[in-house]
Amino acid sequence: MAKKKSVVEETGHMDPEAFIKAVKNITAEKGISEDIVFEAMELALSTAYKKNFGSKTNVRVDINRTTGEIKVFSYFVVVPEIDEGETTVDEEGNEVDVPPAINIDAQILLDDAKEIVPDIKVGETIEMEVTPKDFGRVAAGTAKQVIMQKIREAEKESIINEFADKQDEMLIGTLAMEDSRNYYVELGRTRGILPKSEMIPGEEIKMGSNIKVYVTKVEANTKGPLILLSRKHYGFVKRLFESEIPELADGTIILHAVAREAGIRSKVAVESTDERIDAIGACIGERGSRIGSILKELNGEKVDIILYNNDPAEYIKNALSPAKDAIVTITDPMKKEALAIVNDENLSLAIGKKGTNIKLASKLTKYKIEVKTLNQVNAEGNN
Repeated sequence: MAKKKSVVEETGHMDPEAFIKAVKNITAEKGISEDIVFEAMELALSTAYKKNFGSKTNVRVDINRTTGEIKVFSYFVVVPEIDEGETTVDEEGNEVDVPPAINIDAQILLDDAKEIVPDIKVGETIEMEVTPKDFGRVAAGTAKQVIMQKIREAEKESIINEFADKQDEMLIGTLAMEDSRNYYVELGRTRGILPKSEMIPGEEIKMGSNIKVYVTKVEANTKGPLILLSRKHYGFVKRLFESEIPELADGTIILHAVAREAGIRSKVAVESTDERIDAIGACIGERGSRIGSILKELNGEKVDIILYNNDPAEYIKNALSPAKDAIVTITDPMKKEALAIVNDENLSLAIGKKGTNIKLASKLTKYKIEVKTLNQVNAEGNN
């Protein structure tokens, strides 16, 4: 049985045939262009040649894409006379060395060049093969480095492309590890960062468990994509509704806005485009099945499903739920200010604990809402 060839032979030299085969296999598997690998290899070998063989001339390395044979060429530019650069004086009177336009070691006089190529002209280049006998040893080490580098670059770019359109989307990952500030969520080919400050207050999670997360940011950096996650963002509630309620996907129901105080309460404004479909009922589901799944994911956070209305006054009235029977007046349409009048029994509900309800209603409707009782309004009128 024939012994399988490796890229690097036991002598430390590179086996050309195995090298070409390895490049083709790896580029096909990783989706990398062969030309990118070969060009990077040629550039790296040019540098390696100068470093290992003390060359100062311009060097070009050529790799035969079929046989894997490597050749090194020194090339010279034909000049009428050697340009060694010059010394000039700057504006402050200091002498400054100006290097030659062409590296002095890469210049060859016209007369010398004609001894090699009789009809050569000034400005043209002349090449001479200078491949060292033991250059395969240098090539072997360089090949491994270049291929590994290109694999890492290709994989990083592939991951970045995979997650580029995932911002503002909900993903399911696995809790992989944590430190004092963050959880790290396995998302397949990479990990996302879930800051502990972006968790729903009071929720407890276990390492190794699956977790739904909202992607707040996807950014490419030197190590690959930076993916920031959240469960506290209002967009998380929006994506939960979309995942549980099919009518949102087919356009029967429109989700207009979400306002959220994570861990306390969210308000979601919906509207039906089909008069036969009850928007709120569809979101709740049969026996509360749909909203139940959402509430479970939100760790018991209260959710008010609000009926959207084009009339700002009606919309604000709905948004003040669980308060009922509010009378809403738009006091300044330009500044988006409104007054809601409620009875004494509904005042605390309209405002909410620590003002949460009215704050969320304002966020949802984008109106500054002032809540008063009828007695307060009458008392101010008498004054």
